Amino acid sequence: MGRTDWGRLLKWPFTTVTALACLWLVFRIYASGQPLWALALLGLFGLGFFVYLSNVAFAYRYLFPGLAGMLVFVAFPLLYTVQIGFTNYSSSNLLSYERASAYLLEQTTPGEGHGWGFSLHPDGDRLRLVLAPGQADEDEEPETRVTRSLVTPALALGGAQEVRLEPLAASGFTPGEPLPLGAVLKNRQALAALKLVLPDGSALSYAGVREFAPLVPTFTREADGVLKQTATGVLFRANGDTGFYENEAGERLQPGFKVGIGLGNYLRMVEDPDFRGPFIRIFVWTVVFAGLTVLFTLAVGTTLAVLLNWEALRFRTVYRTLLFLPYAVPGFISILVFKGLFNQNFGEINLILNALFGIKPSWFADPFLAKVMILLVNTWLGYPYIMVLCTGLIKAIPADLYEASAISGAKPLTNFWKITAPLIVKPLTPLLIASFAFNFNNFVLIALLTNGRPDFLNTKVPAGTTDILVSYTYRIAFQDSGQNFGLAAAISTIIFFLVAMLSMANLKLAKVNDERK
Repeated sequence: MGRTDWGRLLKWPFTTVTALACLWLVFRIYASGQPLWALALLGLFGLGFFVYLSNVAFAYRYLFPGLAGMLVFVAFPLLYTVQIGFTNYSSSNLLSYERASAYLLEQTTPGEGHGWGFSLHPDGDRLRLVLAPGQADEDEEPETRVTRSLVTPALALGGAQEVRLEPLAASGFTPGEPLPLGAVLKNRQALAALKLVLPDGSALSYAGVREFAPLVPTFTREADGVLKQTATGVLFRANGDTGFYENEAGERLQPGFKVGIGLGNYLRMVEDPDFRGPFIRIFVWTVVFAGLTVLFTLAVGTTLAVLLNWEALRFRTVYRTLLFLPYAVPGFISILVFKGLFNQNFGEINLILNALFGIKPSWFADPFLAKVMILLVNTWLGYPYIMVLCTGLIKAIPADLYEASAISGAKPLTNFWKITAPLIVKPLTPLLIASFAFNFNNFVLIALLTNGRPDFLNTKVPAGTTDILVSYTYRIAFQDSGQNFGLAAAISTIIFFLVAMLSMANLKLAKVNDERK
């Protein structure tokens, strides 16, 4: 039997197994409470089976893996982030309404009865619990303890069990040495699953390492879905606007639940003055930081490229190699090295400044100096890229232009502004826009060098004077502010559209340059 025959024979069994696996995955996503994503994935799987099983879509068999990868790894995270931006999703509103309600209903508090101290005793290959009212008293006479104590039948711990207690004196069981605390802790999950019934019919539940006690639900659900606090009778109603169970006094129960709030996160950026002030300042600093970085790296990189293109300069190759080294060293290593160099007390930069001028600037404590430090470090990291680009572009300029300029007596600055700059600016512009977009989201530099510090004072959401939008978003989502994922997702959406517009401008400029060639 040839390979073709084996392929035809295994085609449909393999297809059936794959289809069942896909359906199982879709079902699991649907069962987790995500029907829309389950439907989208079902559509993607259906399209894949159509492409590979139908001759109509034969041409797309090579394109489909790439397109599917873009949908799963690009479109899905983007859409999911946008969707989160319209919710109150955070560490305090992490659960769905159903799960938050179930969690609150599962909470218990000690009832009116007293607790019962217990000890765990071996009985053959099984165990017995011996209970006495109140905490067990080590000095209590054994006869008194036997009279007051209750005991369980011999148990094989594991799983939920309801066990009736009987007086120890009437059980015929003589407890020996109890198991040590380590053995009790080892069996605590099995003990927590026990429900012990007293002779009067009341029930005890596991309430601690050495105690069983009557536990009652903290909340009960009324017919209209309102939660009633058992101890006080106070009613808590689900608020669909805030995502919390609240009483009439405005008190909230934790945890809350996730709800849609529409444009609430976006309006907060505009309407909340305590949030708007730091946000606008961070946005302006982000634009200034990216713009000045491009300007400084362009100035340094272009100047060095022009100097290294000077034919009379000796050891040009050595200089070019040395100046390119900052780009060859991994960026995070250079950033950490500079963090040590700028240390106020022990850094070499302050030691030199103190020796020469008697000053020791507070690079990390002063907001202005911290921004200056960031720009200096980023210029150091970025100028080799611009230098290499400009070197290649200058090499492409015809030498005849410079020869004609030399004959007419033009100076080097005239050559630069009249010949070099006009001829390299057009091909360089899209790359500068790309550099601006990169620095607009330069998270690594901020996170490793200053972590956004020093912080603004008296803000609702912790924010740093050196934070840029991406590091500010990271702090909101994962560090400060109660992990407000919804607000962070809204800011991330804004960043995406800003970078997308820069990318569109980049493509437009690249297209214009191609048309003019």
